[in-house]
Amino acid sequence: IHGFHQKRCSFSSMSVVSTADSTCPQKTWGLTWTPGAELGTGHTKRAGKEKTTENKLRSIVSALVSADSVGKGLFAKRSIKKGDTIFIERPLVSAQFLWNTLYKYKACEYCLRSLETAEENARRLSGIPGLSLPHPELCRVRPELHQGCPQCQVMYCSSECRQAAADQYHRVLCLGPSQEDPDHPINKLKDAWRSMHYPPETASIMLMARMVAVVKQAKDKEHWQKLFSYFCSRTANEEEEIAHKLLGEQFRGQLAMLHSLFTTALYDDHLSRWFVPEGFRSLFALVGTNGQGIGTSSLSQWVHACDALELAAQQREQLDSFIDQLYKDIDKETGDFLNCEGSGLFLLQSSCNHSCIPNAEASFPDNNFLLHLTALSDINPGEEICISYLDCCQRDRSRHSRHKILRSNYLFVCSCPKCICEMDELDVTSEEEEEEEGEAEGETEDEMTDV
Repeated sequence: IHGFHQKRCSFSSMSVVSTADSTCPQKTWGLTWTPGAELGTGHTKRAGKEKTTENKLRSIVSALVSADSVGKGLFAKRSIKKGDTIFIERPLVSAQFLWNTLYKYKACEYCLRSLETAEENARRLSGIPGLSLPHPELCRVRPELHQGCPQCQVMYCSSECRQAAADQYHRVLCLGPSQEDPDHPINKLKDAWRSMHYPPETASIMLMARMVAVVKQAKDKEHWQKLFSYFCSRTANEEEEIAHKLLGEQFRGQLAMLHSLFTTALYDDHLSRWFVPEGFRSLFALVGTNGQGIGTSSLSQWVHACDALELAAQQREQLDSFIDQLYKDIDKETGDFLNCEGSGLFLLQSSCNHSCIPNAEASFPDNNFLLHLTALSDINPGEEICISYLDCCQRDRSRHSRHKILRSNYLFVCSCPKCICEMDELDVTSEEEEEEEGEAEGETEDEMTDV
């Protein structure tokens, strides 16, 4: 998950470089790309603007099919400086994780913006109901703008998000008065997924459900199916490995159960190939490998705003001390689960390949689903733009450990410059790393037991 809490929360498992923390002068190309928006998907009034944005984007980067085995890649077409925001991208679809929702992490049903004020967020995460935050005016959440669906009451951060969801997918997925009915087919699907995929969550069956709903609602169904087809495809054996990774040892039986529930809840003749066992497995693998984690937090936005305040030395010391203590209280009460978390499918970002020494990184500094791709170093014309699928701690591990993680989660062997330089290293995991992996496995077991 690429979340917000990285500056003060060394205990958080989420890694991200926030553009707000950049020490370099930052340049933003000013591009917010909505894939397909210019092709009649509910944003027709903005078609001219979106087309102009797409043309500008094509002058900065190009997505190409590589001649070697890595498939797609994203390449710079002009010089990009360290700290530049290369592009800002809106996902084709996104969804909050189901356990995250159940544990009262309140997020906009459409854009995943945190719906709690920073103070409400801090009180829940710290377990201190009477907590008051200094400088409450720095919180950007506006509860007076929040709106619920008139039929099912799911919440949105604004009327614009409510309408966008209705236009794109919500008419298909709205449960109306059956929102809390455990026997509704969609609720059965959600419950089955939660019983199979415990925190820390890495994917959601509802991302697949929204893909189906988008196509069912769309006037141009072929267009949306084509957009989804741009994401990578896998062989049958690789798809089994992905399902195994997400669901555990009993994945075959669980996958069959999910397939049955998914078909009952959402079947559509236009998408019949997604509902046969092979097609469902492919769809499952697509979401498992291409879903980009999204983390939003009103508290983190408030913290960054506090960091930007110009204060006298004593006031700064008092504020920093308050925030540090707050995070200690949160760590004791909540642990690593700090953000509203979900995942999305980003067409352009999905073209970025992995490197253990990335030159770009994705973040979500707007407290919503807009992905900012930021340059971590100068990038020359023709150079590939690479992100890392590993967090900072994992990137510092041995080549063997990095390959073990990448092979297990993404089914490829990395051949980036760092890995090539370390080819002569022994293919063993150091004792220190083995101890860390053992501790991490123990923590996961504890978390699942607590759930």
